[in-house]
Amino acid sequence: MSLNLIKLCVGCDSVEDLEEWIAFRLDERRRAGEPVEQYHTTRMMPTRGAEVTDGGSLYWVIKGNVQCRQLITEIRPFTDSEGIGRCHLILDPEVVRTDWQPRRAFQGWRYLKPADAPLDLGKGKAGLIEMPPKLRRELADLGLL
Repeated sequence: MSLNLIKLCVGCDSVEDLEEWIAFRLDERRRAGEPVEQYHTTRMMPTRGAEVTDGGSLYWVIKGNVQCRQLITEIRPFTDSEGIGRCHLILDPEVVRTDWQPRRAFQGWRYLKPADAPLDLGKGKAGLIEMPPKLRRELADLGLL
């Protein structure tokens, strides 16, 4: 059974910001001749890694709401230059938008059970993707999304 992670997306104001950042980083890696893959570095290694890589996703909290997710394909532990153990969460670069789900700020990542995860935006809500981020935020703040 798969298990998800949830994390704050610090520095991004919208899903579009995250997508632009991913494209920029992948292009940087391509130009540098490095493997073209997207990853997120974290200090804590998930102890339930087999469940996470069995179809789990990293759900991103952007400006107080879960707004999207990325499939976690692999977890690679490593030791950084200061001797601190860390890991790379290897992510599918495709960002999947989800229903918005309010979340308070927290540090690091947390496990997120599939039953507690927001649903992907379906065809019935496809218009939300086209809606400007500012309007989506205002509607979410009013409890209308």
